[in-house]
Amino acid sequence: MKRQSMFEAVGGLPVMDRVHKRFYDKVYAHPWLGQFFEGHSQEAIELRQTQFMAEKMGSKSPYPGRELPLAHRRMYISEELLTLRQSLLRESLEEEGVAEKLIMRWLKIDKAFWGKIGNESLDEFHLVDFKYEKPLIVENPDA
Repeated sequence: MKRQSMFEAVGGLPVMDRVHKRFYDKVYAHPWLGQFFEGHSQEAIELRQTQFMAEKMGSKSPYPGRELPLAHRRMYISEELLTLRQSLLRESLEEEGVAEKLIMRWLKIDKAFWGKIGNESLDEFHLVDFKYEKPLIVENPDA
């Protein structure tokens, strides 16, 4: 008997599409996180996130986007931002009725990629050569 993939267990693309729509509605509306997405189509970001996570959860369709470090290299992303982002993701998963066991697995997969997009410190971030790109550092408006 074939074991069900995480992708199948969560309900496939229909559930992932709904979760990511809800999630990015929250992200784009957030006064801090939303600033990272100014000028970027929410629908395109939702699609890429769904494609990325679907592949990581066992979908047969490969993720066609850029590698995570390249896609996020010009953004200063602290652990505080990653934690905030994951709390919004958890809310979205709960609101879509995803079972707690699957939420825990989803968040574990999501967190596995923090090291590819997050920065240890602002000093480390400034070591990146931004010769042809403008770095994006967004201060927490509540700090």
